[in-house]
Amino acid sequence: MMYHKRLSFMLLVILYTDFISNEANAVAVMSIDLGSEWMKVAIVSPGVPMEIALNKESKRKTPVTISFRDGERTFGEDAQVVGTRFPQTSFSYILDLIGKPIDSPIVQLFRKRFPYYNIEADKERNTLIFRIDEVTTFTPEELLAQILHKAKEFAELSAGQKIKEAVITVPGFFNQAERSALIQAAELADIKVLQLFNDYSAVALNYGIFHRKEINDSAHYIMFYDMGASSTTATVVGFQNVKTKERGFVETHPQVSILGVGYDRTLGGLEMQLRLRDYLGKEFDAMKKTSTSVFSSPRAMAKLFKEAGRVKNVLSANIDHYAQIEGLLDEKDLRLQVTREKFEELCADLFERVSNPVKTALETSALTMDIISQVVLVGAGTRMPKVQEKLAAFVKTDLSKNINTDEAAALGAVYKAAELSQGFKVKKFITKDAVLFPIQIVFDRIVENKVKQVRRMLFSRMNAYPQKKIITFNKHNENVFSFNVNYAELDYLPKKEIDAVGTFNISLVTLTGITEALSKHENDIVESKSIKVHFSMNESGLLNFINVELVLEKTSPTTPDEVEGAFVKFGSTISKLFSGSDESENDDKVEETLKDGIKPVHEEPEYPGLKKETKEKDKTNNETKPIEEKSENKTEKLEKDQTPTIITIKEPIDAKELKVVQFTLSEDKFLISQEKLKALDTFDEQKARRENALNNLESFVIDVQQKLELDEYKVAILPEEAEKIKKSCNDVSEWLYEEGFEATSEIYEQKLEDLQKLTRDLYERVFEHSERPEALRVLVSMLDEIKASLNNIPSEEMLEIFTQIEIESVEKAINETEEYYNRVVKVTSESKLYEPVTYKVRDIVQKIAVLDREIKYVFNKLKIWKLKGATNSTDKVGENNTTNGDSESENKTKTEQNTTLDKNESEAVEAEVFELPISNSTKSEDKEFKDKHQEL
Repeated sequence: MMYHKRLSFMLLVILYTDFISNEANAVAVMSIDLGSEWMKVAIVSPGVPMEIALNKESKRKTPVTISFRDGERTFGEDAQVVGTRFPQTSFSYILDLIGKPIDSPIVQLFRKRFPYYNIEADKERNTLIFRIDEVTTFTPEELLAQILHKAKEFAELSAGQKIKEAVITVPGFFNQAERSALIQAAELADIKVLQLFNDYSAVALNYGIFHRKEINDSAHYIMFYDMGASSTTATVVGFQNVKTKERGFVETHPQVSILGVGYDRTLGGLEMQLRLRDYLGKEFDAMKKTSTSVFSSPRAMAKLFKEAGRVKNVLSANIDHYAQIEGLLDEKDLRLQVTREKFEELCADLFERVSNPVKTALETSALTMDIISQVVLVGAGTRMPKVQEKLAAFVKTDLSKNINTDEAAALGAVYKAAELSQGFKVKKFITKDAVLFPIQIVFDRIVENKVKQVRRMLFSRMNAYPQKKIITFNKHNENVFSFNVNYAELDYLPKKEIDAVGTFNISLVTLTGITEALSKHENDIVESKSIKVHFSMNESGLLNFINVELVLEKTSPTTPDEVEGAFVKFGSTISKLFSGSDESENDDKVEETLKDGIKPVHEEPEYPGLKKETKEKDKTNNETKPIEEKSENKTEKLEKDQTPTIITIKEPIDAKELKVVQFTLSEDKFLISQEKLKALDTFDEQKARRENALNNLESFVIDVQQKLELDEYKVAILPEEAEKIKKSCNDVSEWLYEEGFEATSEIYEQKLEDLQKLTRDLYERVFEHSERPEALRVLVSMLDEIKASLNNIPSEEMLEIFTQIEIESVEKAINETEEYYNRVVKVTSESKLYEPVTYKVRDIVQKIAVLDREIKYVFNKLKIWKLKGATNSTDKVGENNTTNGDSESENKTKTEQNTTLDKNESEAVEAEVFELPISNSTKSEDKEFKDKHQEL
């Protein structure tokens, strides 16, 4: 009915505010695809699955740039504008510097590319700091933390609520120090990192989510080629359905596995843009428009860099373009035609390196191109025609462009964030990442009075993670024993990539108290078997040292029934407490001792449930053996029971891990940085509050002055009241443009509140006079509709449908509503428009809601009565023509079922990728909304 549309708008105006306030209590998570040049932010919130958060310019990606000028800081595009004028205090490409020493070749390359920065050494950590002025410095972690905090603001603004948890993408070639430094930067930004997600894994996950139906039990392989601003990566991944047993039963889930990775951390759009910048600079100097070289001016170089980036992008779609800069240097302009051919000539050696990551990825995965089904392009750099030409010539196949190159990583990472959070339910998609830099254990062992250095691989190249591993040392009974955790040989990498990794040392682990642990059992017949050291590689690719335990074997002459004493229970409890899981069942698999006195690394089972299931099957098979065989086994067991029993005891060993390379901030430095960034945030908040208060006050004054000139406002106000409001607005306006321009936000807010109080009655009267006619029209329309419906019902049917009380109740509602309507019309017609409002729109809406309930009740009862009559009529027809009736009914039912099925299938396709649970808070909000609707 038409009146429902008119009514819905009024009800929503009243109820919308309360409904939104309750929705904000739900949870939300985000992802930050952090690149060298751009960042993209995605969110998942109730009712909003996987959405890109817009920045303040309503754009979907933001430059990773921060600038400082006159005590203020700007971000993104605003910072880029500041950077063209003051490049020394505008910072970009910060991600490339995090977690690196001052002497790293990557840092030296950065200084060569941007020589105008004032970079100093942080002597405490051997890293770098940027100096802004005599008292202000920033570390790369602090700069990146501020950018991450801005990304958090974008996400919170889009979600309409606070967000704490995030998944952050990271280049797959980041080492342990770089990953730790990035996590610390996120902590400075008040972000809880759910996981550091390799960018190529995020892209692969995003691809798999939207191609889930193509994944089956047979593995198929895809290569992703990603050329970004700073680096290029080629990744071979495999998609396949796998069986898991995590909740007590076997389930099948799709899985993406990283099989091969090749990268070039200095091949990207940035290097090409820099070469074009230098070319433009040389051409400008050759024109001899000024005696000063453009390379001596940081501001001119910043302008050239920006223009080079624009021209580079245009040349991807055009064969030539003009580079134009007004006032480049000494008020002289630059205008120069650049052809695509010239650009490709400048970057010829870079294009020759395009295929190198693909070669490495194929070698690592041990696959060939004929097995890989497609090569998918990712990253803005792959839009260059020459890159596509070189890549297509090497892979000898068509290049796929069926993925959003800008947003794939952000959307894949936010799906992972929703899976890791507690507030959402998503379809499980397993991701298996791989170790790029192998990690080994190194220790010294004395053999024939000579010190021999022993190396043992802990995590090999392309080992899947997350994963736990245990390394076992034999015959180490000295009280103190230490070993190093290092990167293994990286000979498969080019020299420049090995140098970029930096020092190979990760940590030094020292074990103490070994003899004390042995002395606890000196009165028993025990033998020291081994020392087990537990490590794990978590989801973020960070190596964690867990604990150490000494494994002893005690010989007991007693029978097995007497073995389970308090002493053994104590040893078992200690083992479970420190190891997290019982590893004793795996000891028999590593019995062989190597020459260097160390057993092979033991990998914990990936799915313990499946292993347990296998054991149960073996147990069942044993129980079904013939009786004769069981008898023989029983005899053998009795003979074995007479021999001494071996009991395994595990004692915890004190261990201390010392990070050899410590590029992260110390605890004291972290707190100082936290306070520094908090002060900057407070300053920005106060600045934004003051600007908003000033804008609101100015806008309100202008709005009031304009409205007082409108006829609808003139008739709703007395002359003396209008004069008072005009005078107040003029006074505020004059004050703003004289001494009030430098006032505080509190003063602006107070003056705005005073003006709002002064104009509140006027605005209310105008609103009531303009909205009342529509509300009354809706009321009359509803009255006419219900009266017409009741008049069309014969009196005998009326008594059959409704009871006498129901009829009287409806008539009473109609009569009271008519009386109310006539009273409102009479009072409002006799009242002056500038007088206080007696009957307000909200009161009329309440009357409409009361009448609406009566209409619904009448119409529903009429509908039920008619349906009963139709059913009785159909039954009579069916008695005379059963065959035709059944056939038509059957066809109709099938049609309805097919329609419903199609609808359900369509909804299932939309909901397959992402499922959002209805939380209790959402259910209560819906109930509250309905209750308020019924009250009205």
